[in-house]
Amino acid sequence: MKVKSAVLQEMGRPTPYAKSKPIVIEELELAPPHDEEVLVKLLYAGLCHSDLSVINASRPRPTPMALGHEAVGRIQQVGKNVDNVQVGDIVSCVFVPSCGTCDSCRTGRPATCTTGSKANGAGLLLCGQSHLSRQVSKPTDPKVIHHLLGVAAFSTYSVMNKNSVVKIDPSIPPKYAAVFGCAVITGVGAVVNTAKIEFGASVAIVGLGGVGFCALLGALAAGASSIIVVDLEQSKLDLAKKLGASHAVLSTKDTSLDNLIQSIKQLTRQGRGVDYAFEMAGSGPTLKIAYGITRPGGTTVTAGLPHPETQFSISQVTITAEERTLKGSYLGSCVPTRDIPRYVQLYKEDQ
Repeated sequence: MKVKSAVLQEMGRPTPYAKSKPIVIEELELAPPHDEEVLVKLLYAGLCHSDLSVINASRPRPTPMALGHEAVGRIQQVGKNVDNVQVGDIVSCVFVPSCGTCDSCRTGRPATCTTGSKANGAGLLLCGQSHLSRQVSKPTDPKVIHHLLGVAAFSTYSVMNKNSVVKIDPSIPPKYAAVFGCAVITGVGAVVNTAKIEFGASVAIVGLGGVGFCALLGALAAGASSIIVVDLEQSKLDLAKKLGASHAVLSTKDTSLDNLIQSIKQLTRQGRGVDYAFEMAGSGPTLKIAYGITRPGGTTVTAGLPHPETQFSISQVTITAEERTLKGSYLGSCVPTRDIPRYVQLYKEDQ
């Protein structure tokens, strides 16, 4: 069938993109779903920073590639071995297709699925193929179009593996439902799955993008007693305070990181730092802040995706002498079929 997609032609073109035009809306040919795949009509899609990271080459992927991964859609067709959804269902798209059989999947960590990660890196579906192609005028032009993260959501229709979709309550407005498969599970999941914060814990969130705000909502739902938010934009801090943050700290590009860390720690009990600090911006300096404001015995979690060349250094002795924990969180360490319905229910309860 014919579909329209936003196709990234080449990574790393110079900004402004309005001039270099790395993305072109193209008419493509979409092959039908295989036995364990579904055809999805995309309803809404969010522009996630991970999309931008592919465009600017911070997250290298093969091109040309149909972009988009944070989305909601309606099932139009199912393969004969699909048993988790049916035609007409509204689904949230998940950007790590899980195979269900590798060690990660069998131990409840589908976010690090070996087969899914390999397919995503190659720009293919879990079956090892691309379902998108285009007509070319020259034999040297690439005909095959890759799929971003098994979703390719910036398209009118897309074929996905059955494990890339989770049925959700159709009463949720699609423009809100679109973020559950990425921003929500990543931010909330970092708090409740990766860190597993305790009721009454003190929390800090460094970076208030969509994921950072979802981490704030997750910390509130989990019963954090104090939540400090840190960002470069006052408007985001003001919104975070309205949502329930205890303290809002404005950072500037001229701020000394050491001074900022000390000023944040002064907001905590005995000036020792927070129980849990979450880095949500994907940069070396923000992770330094998060680690620096974590108390002895506390946990620092990073869910940001910086450029591969970004380095982070700490005093190694603090890990041992202060019994620190530093953890990464991808996809919020979630099990999508378990967690997305939970988070949808919290949304319906205004949490």
